[in-house]
Amino acid sequence: RFFIIKESFLLYYAESEKKSFESNKYFNIHPKGVVPLGGCIVEPKEEPNMPYAIKISHEDFHGNIVLAAESEFEQAQWLEMLQESGKVTWKNAQLGEAMIESLEAQGLQLAKEKQEYLDKLMEETEELCLQREQKEELERLNQVLEAEKHRFEEVVRELRLEQEQIRRELELTARSLKGVEEEKKELRSLTQSLQKTLEELSLEKQQMLEMLEENESQLPPPTSPSKEQSPIWGLHCSLRQIEEKMQQLLEEKLLAEKRMKENEERSRALEEEREFYSSQSQALQNSLSELTAEKQQTERDLKAEVKVRMDLEKRLREAEEALQSLEQGLNSLDCNKEKEEKMKADVSNLR
Repeated sequence: RFFIIKESFLLYYAESEKKSFESNKYFNIHPKGVVPLGGCIVEPKEEPNMPYAIKISHEDFHGNIVLAAESEFEQAQWLEMLQESGKVTWKNAQLGEAMIESLEAQGLQLAKEKQEYLDKLMEETEELCLQREQKEELERLNQVLEAEKHRFEEVVRELRLEQEQIRRELELTARSLKGVEEEKKELRSLTQSLQKTLEELSLEKQQMLEMLEENESQLPPPTSPSKEQSPIWGLHCSLRQIEEKMQQLLEEKLLAEKRMKENEERSRALEEEREFYSSQSQALQNSLSELTAEKQQTERDLKAEVKVRMDLEKRLREAEEALQSLEQGLNSLDCNKEKEEKMKADVSNLR
């Protein structure tokens, strides 16, 4: 037999019940028998072939109850516990049947509550699985956002390099434009100088022509002097030289005007190029600003999702602790009102 002392009663079972009690940590409410210990005399007894025997007797018993422990130490322990339990009066024997019925009712109630708790546990387990799936989805989104953030950073670096290249080209264009403007000023000055010289030569030519006409009308026809020694011939030579010089100056003027036209076209092209690069630079700056704003928004989203994930992990830890506490309460040997309230609080926490 396997014995359990419960309050002032000695419950006994088949020997196989010992393994179930040691593994489950709670006792069966259907014993083979109940011995009321109130008012009993418990003492050691020497029996042949039965060492460490214990005798339980009472004036109302029809005979004595003889038990045996497995060792002297266990015999002393059982004697002490049985004697302490036997100090209760015999009236408690009448409560034996009521206690068994109460235990049966309590067992049914506990079984019902356990089933309710198990149902709630199943619901909360499904909720926890859903939260774990949400956590995995958040981690996947976090990885996607990290990759997107790296891509944005790479695009920003490329745009900064392109912006730097455009800035250098703008500086080169500005220097070229400045050189063209200076050359235009020089050509304009040269053209004005040539125009002034042409006007002076034209005036001198006019004066020479007047002098030539006057000399031709006043001088008598020459008799013998050579043609080269004649004053008119000298005037003709000077006039020819003036015309040649004027022709040369006109060619230089045309060449200067042509160069001025080329410089103006080049200046216009450079100005268009500068405007193009400026617009490109502005567009790149706008894109850079947009990407920077998008990067900041991505970082804010990442921080928010990390916070949400940390909250979820905290809730998961709390739920797992509540589950462990609830399982310990369901598997506990003793069940009192305080533990029931604790289990209900755990269920509310899980919900």
